Amino acid sequence: MMVVRPIRADDYPALYDIAVESGHGFTSLPVNDELLMRKISRSEQSFSKPVNQPGDEGYLFVLEDTATGEVCGTSALEAAVGLDDAFYHYHLGKVVHSSRSLGVYKTVDILTLCNDYTGVSELCTLFLRESRREKNNGRLLSKMRFLFMAEFPQRFAERVIAEMRGISNEDGSSPFWQWLQEHFFSLDFPTADYLTGIGQKVFIAELMPKYPIYVSLLSKQAQAVIGKVHDKTRPALALLQSEGFSNRGYVDIFDAGPTVEARVEHIRSVRNSRRLQVAIGSVSGGQPHLICNTKVVDFRATWLALDVSEHSEQLTIPADVAAALQVSAGDWVRITRI
Repeated sequence: MMVVRPIRADDYPALYDIAVESGHGFTSLPVNDELLMRKISRSEQSFSKPVNQPGDEGYLFVLEDTATGEVCGTSALEAAVGLDDAFYHYHLGKVVHSSRSLGVYKTVDILTLCNDYTGVSELCTLFLRESRREKNNGRLLSKMRFLFMAEFPQRFAERVIAEMRGISNEDGSSPFWQWLQEHFFSLDFPTADYLTGIGQKVFIAELMPKYPIYVSLLSKQAQAVIGKVHDKTRPALALLQSEGFSNRGYVDIFDAGPTVEARVEHIRSVRNSRRLQVAIGSVSGGQPHLICNTKVVDFRATWLALDVSEHSEQLTIPADVAAALQVSAGDWVRITRI
């Protein structure tokens, strides 16, 4: 059975392997012992402390195959970004150059550096090992975060974003960053990406152009990737769009990948989720559902084919699923359709 749970200290070797496998452009998992261990420690502290409003909490989950104990992937939630370190984006907007007397009217796209998403929650660090990209594993690892947010709304902001990995080449270079590097930086993309991942962001404020950038002045290669996602990220973007996420013109400052957003209450899996009381028994067929317990430190989530009545207040699940979710008859679970 595939179960999502909070990360533990003994998951470090698996997390390190995942960081290596994730490759360039995956800023939130730098291949750095100290930083990865710090992420695990911070996550354990976040799950264990009482929270009335979102702050500097980071919740890191892993997907475990309970039959083998193998950690197959990871995903995370940031409660509120930009409270300690500035959280940068480019916003793609327009300016108009016009002269009525000359009969000239021209709109020009511009990129403006901003911190507009300060304080919002973030979906991040989603990575599923290639050998496990089957059945509903990807949906479980991604969408179970919506169940966690629905169950513990006080821990998160009203808006949530997700930064989509932008286009980079096989050697790790980014067409968008190459233009910035040539004109403003002397750092290649992997180095800049790594420095950001380990929290060294001062260079962004020091070196990033302070005035809007005219998109037409960028190289053709850089222009072509603005707002585009990496091929491996397309399924993740499609999944979020199906949940109601949309892009409002914000892109990453390194690879120009799109950032999508939604109000938590409008996310389909949050809106359609509901709490039901557990009964233990046999289950035959039905539609695939995500299901989680209602605990924080001992949070567990999995997926199961269930036949659930729209008006039912009780949910029957098999004994092995109840054990994996650490629930007993009479306990509560939260479910939503996949």
